[in-house]
Amino acid sequence: MTWYSEIPARRARQLIGDVWLVLWSILWIWVALRLHDLIMNLAGPGLAVSTSATDLADRFTSAGETLAGVPLVGDALRSPFDGMSSAAVAIAEAGQASADAVSTLARFLGIALAILGIASWAMLWVPIRVAFIRRATAARRFLDSTDDLDLFALRAMARQPLYLLARISDDPAGAWRQGDRAVIAELAALELRSEGLAPRSVVE
Repeated sequence: MTWYSEIPARRARQLIGDVWLVLWSILWIWVALRLHDLIMNLAGPGLAVSTSATDLADRFTSAGETLAGVPLVGDALRSPFDGMSSAAVAIAEAGQASADAVSTLARFLGIALAILGIASWAMLWVPIRVAFIRRATAARRFLDSTDDLDLFALRAMARQPLYLLARISDDPAGAWRQGDRAVIAELAALELRSEGLAPRSVVE
């Protein structure tokens, strides 16, 4: 796999883009965590209610169990405390449900913000990098021998702007058909640079 260009200036830009993607991702993850923490502050009241109501339910239950030991009227005295304990448990569950809802919201918004933030740059940069890696890797496979420069010269005549071809030769197609190795080398170098590879020399 060819990950980076052999052209120094282009390779530097690619490295900067990759480093920026990492830093950008870290930034948005940090922002998402901060948002999560801020939203979780809203869960405090629900947790406090749940804790207090649970403690109150335990006290009512304990008091009811104590009064249950009173002869003859124990069950009658215990009944109101059992009712209050059940009510306190319901309040505790409501408080816990509120805190759980806030926690779910905080987690969802944090993840969504991180994904959207990272994607805002990754959707632009990653396809560019993937396309380069695919093209450069494929191009390198054709450079096992100097004869392959003919292919890149031909591709240059088909793809490169005419004004660049004119700088190399007034008749690049004719020079290519005649096997002019100097022109072929320059045409190939033009195409190789566009693919991020350094020019190769031609063996006579």
